[in-house]
Amino acid sequence: MAKHLTAEQIDHFRQQGYAYPFRAMSAEDALKYRKIVEAYEAASGEDVNKTLKIKGHLALPAIVELARNPRILDAVEDLIGPDIMLFGASIFAKNGKDPRYVSWHQDSTYFGLTPHEEVTVWVALTPANSVNGVLRVLPGSHAGPDLKHVETYAKDNMLAKGQSLVGIDENLAVEMPLEPGQFSIHHERTAHSSLPNRSDDRRIGFAFFYVPTHAQSTTGRRRATLVRGIDEFGYWDPETLPACERDPASMNELAQTWGQYKDGEVKQAVDMVHAQ
Repeated sequence: MAKHLTAEQIDHFRQQGYAYPFRAMSAEDALKYRKIVEAYEAASGEDVNKTLKIKGHLALPAIVELARNPRILDAVEDLIGPDIMLFGASIFAKNGKDPRYVSWHQDSTYFGLTPHEEVTVWVALTPANSVNGVLRVLPGSHAGPDLKHVETYAKDNMLAKGQSLVGIDENLAVEMPLEPGQFSIHHERTAHSSLPNRSDDRRIGFAFFYVPTHAQSTTGRRRATLVRGIDEFGYWDPETLPACERDPASMNELAQTWGQYKDGEVKQAVDMVHAQ
């Protein structure tokens, strides 16, 4: 029996590769998380997009707490089962009148997972709409193999390598607008993107990457956190979760992971370790 999603919503996800909107928390609670993130950003002196990527939850206990939100995990369980690992988390914060964007891409090309059962939960800490760069998806794009990407490293592209799909028909795009405290879910093979923020306020969302415990890394042993159920397989080493904000041990792990993702060039997040 489903815990959060209806049978129709589960069927839509299976067929189309995405589903939304779902409520994780109140708008007031979403604002509290936004303030925590922005206070962290102010204290670090760095753009939050440079320091809360891939394993962004390792910087803040509050983000680990958000990743464990029961309503989110209930929805994830409805799709991938009761034994759930948090594989990673990335913030996507666009300032008002921000030219930055996220190009069309599939997470499956870069996540290095088998089988392809990862689901991404995108949690809105501010409104996400057509004006400020809402998340967009290509329905049904999860059903086939990985599509062809080129790595552009474009200046305003918010992805680490500027990875971009070739030959996308923008007319097929579906927007997933959210209010603060709501979330959407998409499959790791679902092509998705977002446009620049044309509004005056920031658009902030956190993406959490969940896998069933039977999913394995195709790039050697890596780390993840069990957030629900039991792990009978042992394919993942435990993460160093933060005991406090900017915990040196967890920040070092965050820095190393981000650096490896960027082809071994450890920078951006590593600067936070030196700023303790």
